[in-house]
Amino acid sequence: MNLQRMIEVSFTKEGIHKYPGADTDPKLATGDWDDVSFLGFPHRHIFHFYAKLEVFHNDREVEFIQFKRWLERLFDQGVMQADYKSCEMMAETMIETIHKQYPGRNIEVRVYEDDENGAILVFDRNQALKIY
Repeated sequence: MNLQRMIEVSFTKEGIHKYPGADTDPKLATGDWDDVSFLGFPHRHIFHFYAKLEVFHNDREVEFIQFKRWLERLFDQGVMQADYKSCEMMAETMIETIHKQYPGRNIEVRVYEDDENGAILVFDRNQALKIY
């Protein structure tokens, strides 16, 4: 049977970020029901991270508990940070870092603010030439 196998881990990190210009862009700072000008100022979230990594057999050559701990340590060591990054920026950094550690695998990362709204980025090993 030709199956694609993926492991998935999840974890949370507290972070502060902002959307530069949201307080001045008339498309965002509308002064009406859809006003999101507050995003232009630093605000706190609990970011929820979900990372999928391709594995090649049922005896997982990448143990998901170790994979999760490794990803969490990247934040603890300052390799990855929420800072003032968007969900998309954090997901891209995570994919780049995972790809360096585990090349030649499909990767999917989802990053959500307060597990409510977020971004999904997918790295397809068959479509990508390089990732930096």
